[in-house]
Amino acid sequence: MNTDIENLFKDKVLGHPAGLFVLFFTEMWERFSFYGMRVLLVNFLTMAAIGYNPGWEWSVENAGALFGTYAMLLYVTPIIGGYIADKYTGYRWAVIIGSLIMTLGHASMALETEFSLYLGLVLLVVGTGFFKPTMTSIISEMYKKNPEKKDGAYTIYYMGVNAGAFFGMMLCGYLAEKIGWAYGFGLAGIFMLLGTLQFWLAGSLFGKIGAKPTKIHEVELPQNINEKNVDNHLDEDIEKPNPFTLFDKVLIVVSSVIGLGYAINDPMSKIAGIDIFSVFQIGDFEGQYTAVLFALGLFLILVIGRILRYSAIVRDRMFAFIIFAFFTVFFWLSFEQGASSLVIFARDSVDRMLSGNSAIAFNIINTLLTVIPLIIISWVLYLLWKKTFKKVPGSNVVLVICFLLMWGIVGWMLNRDFNTIAYDVSYSAIEKPDIDEKGNQKTDDLGNLKYIYIPITENNQPNGSIDKVVMQTTSIAEPLSFNVGDRLNIIAKNNDGTEFGFLDEKRLEFTKNRGLELKRDNGIISAEITKVRDNEVEITVSWFSILNSFFIIVFASFFSKWWESKYNPSAATKYALGLIVMGVGFGLLAFGSHGLVDGVKVSMIWLILAYLFHTLGELCLSPVGLSYVSKLVPARMIALMFGMWYLAIAIGNKLAAVLGGQIENITEEYSLSTFFLIFTIVPVVAGLLVFALNPVLKKLMHGVK
Repeated sequence: MNTDIENLFKDKVLGHPAGLFVLFFTEMWERFSFYGMRVLLVNFLTMAAIGYNPGWEWSVENAGALFGTYAMLLYVTPIIGGYIADKYTGYRWAVIIGSLIMTLGHASMALETEFSLYLGLVLLVVGTGFFKPTMTSIISEMYKKNPEKKDGAYTIYYMGVNAGAFFGMMLCGYLAEKIGWAYGFGLAGIFMLLGTLQFWLAGSLFGKIGAKPTKIHEVELPQNINEKNVDNHLDEDIEKPNPFTLFDKVLIVVSSVIGLGYAINDPMSKIAGIDIFSVFQIGDFEGQYTAVLFALGLFLILVIGRILRYSAIVRDRMFAFIIFAFFTVFFWLSFEQGASSLVIFARDSVDRMLSGNSAIAFNIINTLLTVIPLIIISWVLYLLWKKTFKKVPGSNVVLVICFLLMWGIVGWMLNRDFNTIAYDVSYSAIEKPDIDEKGNQKTDDLGNLKYIYIPITENNQPNGSIDKVVMQTTSIAEPLSFNVGDRLNIIAKNNDGTEFGFLDEKRLEFTKNRGLELKRDNGIISAEITKVRDNEVEITVSWFSILNSFFIIVFASFFSKWWESKYNPSAATKYALGLIVMGVGFGLLAFGSHGLVDGVKVSMIWLILAYLFHTLGELCLSPVGLSYVSKLVPARMIALMFGMWYLAIAIGNKLAAVLGGQIENITEEYSLSTFFLIFTIVPVVAGLLVFALNPVLKKLMHGVK
């Protein structure tokens, strides 16, 4: 009688079980929804409350505090979710439970109220806790009897991860920025729900794989090279029990409670002014940071105390692992700027307008960038349909609906961009001297006096006897037909009022009501079309975020071959390369934004190059990561060290958002170039340090490669 695994390998797609591609698409839609929401959150929170696409007008610091806590908790809940899946629900039900909770989270965020936003983020964190650890566990169980195919399976699976991230950021971002935030958040939820349905309806393909555990439950312990010493003899010290003492358990509880308290307190203290750690404040040093340092100290005592109880070789290897985990923090605090400060930079400081031949070239490149991957994935869907339609017709139908919806949105997006026309419009503005802090009028490089121009709006009319009214010209780009002389209403699209958009009847009514609600100037400007220009396209802020996924797909095979060749560098060298290459990316941004003055935008080429180097850095460092947990850590410490590794990533994510939230403050106090210089110096110095530690790490690792 064939086992479930043998039955699974009967129906193959591209040499792998059809079930792998069910997981591929499930992960793809989950990443679509996750990254689709992720790329919007900080942009939405910090966008002006009155404008073409209004947000909540939070400071970047407050938005970063909230996003950082969200990102941090995403690496904590999977520890709990994985335990529940192992003991109670099984992997498949954990995926379904997690997916449904995340769907509710996206739906809640689409309502755009303060309560629904917080509730949505909580649901996403909880749902991710169930979903994240279980998918790879199902793959591991599927390939238990075919370990030689496991690497290829994970490669295919991670292509699904990047494909989902790519399309999620592109399509959710486009809908949110062009139509409205609720559409972007809502689309993420729709694909999350459809992904859940296709996985649930394909359950019969897996048999008992990933099913609810029974009393007779086989637990597969990680294979660990540390069970034997370098002489290939059993190390007696390793076999001695090393149980958690009462003191160990107290340290775990106290440090965990303080860490979780900080994660919640940081945004709460900044946004609501409620600080539960204020009693620990020392001078100007915030109490929550005092508490965090105390918790980290307790955790280090716990980890070092347990490590010292092991034999010398095992102890050395775990110290090597801790060094890698420490430098991981520096990598992620820089890399994850892509979710906070780089979003603000792309929105406010990058020239994202292309016209004429440049616009046509971008539209062609963007079409190829979008359509070719979609054709390839649709072909995989066709192969899966042929193999599994008779067994799981419902799952296949849901997948077809997903792809029809995807093709429809892509077609609409590309058609809209190809048919967007630029128009010059003129409007009345009040001219006032541009005064510096000392009360003197500013001058430009040629010595000419500088002025600021305040648009005349419905609620901001000039004082006829005092104010000087002049005509100003700007441009708008819309997929609509206007003629010279047409009058229309426009409004600022970005926070600094340098870009404008057309208000149709629906947006006009909403903007008037918004102004009344907030008791502020509604910002509506009466303008006239003065010139019809060429085709023009405004690249969305979220478009730049897709570059990371694109570059991973392009360069991953090159790095894979490099690591398999005789030139494969040591773990420390890979870490050093990853950190230094990351720093180079920020160095390019620091150079590109050097000497930037108000109203001037940076060429987008600097941001594109930065994402390229950030991705190359990620590909250098990513092979080291979790693989060294099983290589360097004994089985009885594996859970704690996995937790420590995810803690390092969580801390990196939180620090990234906290530091990224300072972009406005540092730019105002110093310059934008200075801000990026910080993220140039820190990872480069960290990379040089870890490279200098290479001989020490090799010695500590005792032959592990």
